Amino acid sequence: QVQLVESGGGLVQTGGSLRLSCVVSGRTFSTYAMGWFRQAPGKEREFVATMSWSGGCTYYVDSVKGRFTISRDNAKNTVYLQMNSLKPEDTAVYYCKTVRLFANYWGQGTQVTVSS
Repeated sequence: QVQLVESGGGLVQTGGSLRLSCVVSGRTFSTYAMGWFRQAPGKEREFVATMSWSGGCTYYVDSVKGRFTISRDNAKNTVYLQMNSLKPEDTAVYYCKTVRLFANYWGQGTQVTVSS
């Protein structure tokens, strides 16, 4: 079973930055895509960003384009989400997820709170 552990969340003011990390267990991390999702209070979980296994292909939800950057280090089994110019509406629990055709796994989430 694959385990994912997120870190890097916290409280930041509007306009600030945070970098989330997600460490993934296992030996096959470099063979599959990874994604970041978020869930705000009272709302459904939504897609934020995804990156292919090689890092050569990325996709973002429109609301974060130009502000967030997904990246990965396959040698460290880690995917990152650099979040700049944060807004109060970015407040949510952020989750990383494996993106595979089968047996996908979620992390436990990390809270990001942006104060106005």
